[in-house]
Amino acid sequence: MIARRWHGRIRTADAEAYLALMRDVGLADYRSTEGNLSAWCLHRANGPVTDVEMLTLWRDWEAIERFAGRPIDRAKYYDFDPDYLLELEPLVTHFEVIDAEDA
Repeated sequence: MIARRWHGRIRTADAEAYLALMRDVGLADYRSTEGNLSAWCLHRANGPVTDVEMLTLWRDWEAIERFAGRPIDRAKYYDFDPDYLLELEPLVTHFEVIDAEDA
């Protein structure tokens, strides 16, 4: 299993609208990709800026490629992202996961 983590920053004033889009568009896109095991949108307000993290779990590297294309460590952005994000970070981070069944 592989975890994929993407990070973005938005203005806290825009958080409600952006998080609704991530729920309705982003999470739906992740979850509809064959090989996606789960997806969460994490967010934390820090004054005028809110950090957003998408944390997803994938069956294998091929599933991530179906979602993100190549190279798989390149961030995938939606049409609405430039309207909200303070910067478009170019890369995501992947982690191999050990779960309870592996212990």
